[in-house]
Amino acid sequence: MVTLLLDQTQLEVVLSPLERAVSFHRDNLRIPRDAITKVQLTDDAWTWLRGVPNPGTHIPGVVAAGSWKAAGSMEFVLIRRRRPSVIIDLDGDEGYRRLILTTRHGLALTQALRLDVSVEPADVEEIVATAPTPVITGGKRPVIRPRPA
Repeated sequence: MVTLLLDQTQLEVVLSPLERAVSFHRDNLRIPRDAITKVQLTDDAWTWLRGVPNPGTHIPGVVAAGSWKAAGSMEFVLIRRRRPSVIIDLDGDEGYRRLILTTRHGLALTQALRLDVSVEPADVEEIVATAPTPVITGGKRPVIRPRPA
């Protein structure tokens, strides 16, 4: 599983040596924070996979890793089996249009992107764990009722 580090200016996707080997990628991915347009969580990242590895590794249902060329754009993919994943859409990044990553830290990433973070990179799990808890004031909480059919 990839490690996600976030600071005020960028998201860094830290790859393990094995992930670097199967993805044919030498360095960690560094994405400018302002290039992130949308973050989505999914239980099945395979449904988001488009195109062909260029270069990359693909063993259907087991692993898909590397750069994937799809309809004239590049995506970085690191999918393992059928595990929770995060889809990160980018706009203005020089390398990729989308990142598809298997990670159990997707929810923490979405929460951390909404917070003010330090200048030093920190793991998204740590950012969320140390963030102040919002306090609800004003008495009652709103009641959400289903609409009649």
